[in-house]
Amino acid sequence: MKLSGSDIIVRTLIEQGCDVVFGYPGGQIINVYDSLYKYQEELKHVLTAHEQGAAHAADGYARATGKVGVVIATSGPGATNLVTGIATAYLDSVPIVAITGNVPSSGIGTDSFQEIDITGITLPITKHNYFVGSVENLADTIRDAFRLAQSGRPGPVLIDVPKDVQIAMCEYEPQPPVQPDEKQAAKDVRIEQAAACINEAKRPFVYFGGGLMAGEASEELLALADKIDAPIGCSMMGISGVPTDHPRFLGMQGMHGHYACSMAMHKADCIIALGVRFNDRVTGNRAKFARGAKIVHIDIDGAELSKTIEATHGLRGDVKKTLQKLLPLLDKQERPKWQEKIAQLRREEAESADNRAGMTPRAVLNVLNRHLGDNTPVATDVGQHQMWTAQHAKFKHDRRFISSGGLGTMGFGLGAAIGAQMGTGEHTVLVTGDGSFGMCLNELATAVSENVPLVVLLLNNGVLGMVRQWQTLFFDKHYSNTVLDRKTDFVKLAEAFGAKGLRATTLDELDAALSEAFSTNGPCVVECFIDKDEFVLPMLPPGGSMDDIIVRMGD
Repeated sequence: MKLSGSDIIVRTLIEQGCDVVFGYPGGQIINVYDSLYKYQEELKHVLTAHEQGAAHAADGYARATGKVGVVIATSGPGATNLVTGIATAYLDSVPIVAITGNVPSSGIGTDSFQEIDITGITLPITKHNYFVGSVENLADTIRDAFRLAQSGRPGPVLIDVPKDVQIAMCEYEPQPPVQPDEKQAAKDVRIEQAAACINEAKRPFVYFGGGLMAGEASEELLALADKIDAPIGCSMMGISGVPTDHPRFLGMQGMHGHYACSMAMHKADCIIALGVRFNDRVTGNRAKFARGAKIVHIDIDGAELSKTIEATHGLRGDVKKTLQKLLPLLDKQERPKWQEKIAQLRREEAESADNRAGMTPRAVLNVLNRHLGDNTPVATDVGQHQMWTAQHAKFKHDRRFISSGGLGTMGFGLGAAIGAQMGTGEHTVLVTGDGSFGMCLNELATAVSENVPLVVLLLNNGVLGMVRQWQTLFFDKHYSNTVLDRKTDFVKLAEAFGAKGLRATTLDELDAALSEAFSTNGPCVVECFIDKDEFVLPMLPPGGSMDDIIVRMGD
C-alpha cells in the first residue's frame, strides 16, 4: 500500500510493537501528529509538558519494561530539549528511539526557522543516528533503529526526518518486529581461564550492574553465588536485579554504598564483575582499589574491559550465555571463614545504623517500604534522596528501581515515573527532593492529564543537600548557593496542578498520608520535612579508598 512518510513512521512503530509514545508537537513534525491522530486507536501518544519530560518518560518506560521507549519532537528547540534525556539514556545503556522532525531538505544548511543539526549534536550521546534523506528508506531506518537500540549494549538511537520526507508517498509493506542481534558467549578459552581463577579463590565476591538486567541473567548470577559460596553486591544501576532480602545480597557498593558490601569487595581476593562498570563512584582511588583481588570481568561491551581497572580475565560476551558456560566448570565450594567475615561486616554495619527517632531519612524510607507492593516501580531524582532510596528501599523484582546513574540528571524522576507506570500498569512512586523536583515539576500536568496513579514522596530539607554535604565536609561550610529556603507550598502547588497534596510532619502522619496516597486513583504529592544537615553515610571521600570510608559523623 502507498502511504505518506508520516503514516509510514506511525505504522512502522505499531509494527515494531510500540504501544505508547511520548512527545510534543511542532511545525516540522505536524504531519506525524496528523498520522498519530489517524492511528490513535492503535498507538497511544502522551503529550508531556516539555520535551525533556517526554525523553525521560520514554527512558523510564524502557527501564521498567525492557522494551524500546519512543519519544517524538519537532525541530530546533524541540529536538535540543531532548538532549539531556538522550544523554541520560546513553550513559545508563537504556534503549530508546528518538524521532525528530526537521525543516524540508531544500532548507537544510540555510539557517531556516527552527533548523538545527540535531544529528551532529547527538552524535556523541547515541549509539547511532540517522538523517533520512528519502522516504523509500524511512521504514527500514526505523526498523534498524529498533534493532540497534536493543542489540549488544542497549542505548538510544535518533532518527531525524525532514518535513518533505514526511509528506512524500511511498509503498509500505508491513514486516514482523525486528529482533536484536544474536548474543554470543565469551570465547571458551577465556571462560576456562576465568573458571580456574574463581576455583582458586578463597574470598570471592560477585558484583553486578545494570547489564545483568539487560542480559536477563539474575537466575544465573544467583546460581553462581550459591555454587562458589560468595556474597553479592551491586552498583546503583544494579539495584533490584536480585531481591533486596536475598540472604547473599549485601546491597549497593561504592561511594555511598552499604558498609558491609563495600568492605567485602575491598577484602575479596576474586571479584566476579557482571555487566557493570568500574567507575569513579565504585573504585575511589583506583591505585588502591581491590589491590589484593583478581578481577574476572564479563561484559557484552568489550570497551569496558580494563578501561579503568585492569581485569585479570576480561570476557567479552553476553552475561547470561557466558555464565551458562562458566557454571559447569566451577567447583561447588563452601567457605565458612569467608562467610564468618561477611557476617562480622554485617554486624559492624548494623552497629553503625541510624536508629534515631523521628523523621530521619532511613525512617522515612522504612515507612515507604510498608506501602510498596511486590512490583511497585520506585523512581528517584538525583541527590541525597536518591542515595537514601538506593540504600533503604526494598525490592522483590528486577527493573523496579528507576534512577539516573551515569549522568546524574536532576529532574529525571517525574517523567521517568510516568513512563514506568505506563509501561508496567503498576501504582508507581517517585522519591524526590525539593531541589530536583523543582527542575521538572511541570510534568505534574502530564500526570494529572493522564490520571497516572503516582505517589510523589517529596523529602523537603530546604537545601541542595548533596552539594551542601560536600560544602560541610570539604569547603569549610561555605554554603554558596545551596540554601534554597524557597516559599513554595508544595501541597498547594500539587492542588493547583489538579493533583492531591498531603503533608506529614511525623512518621505516623507519613504512614497515614501514604495510605491515602496509594489509595488515590491519580497523582498525589506527599511532602515531608527532614533536617537540612542530614548526611548520606557511609561516604567515600573524594580521592579516598575504602580504608578512608566515613561511617559516622566525626570519623
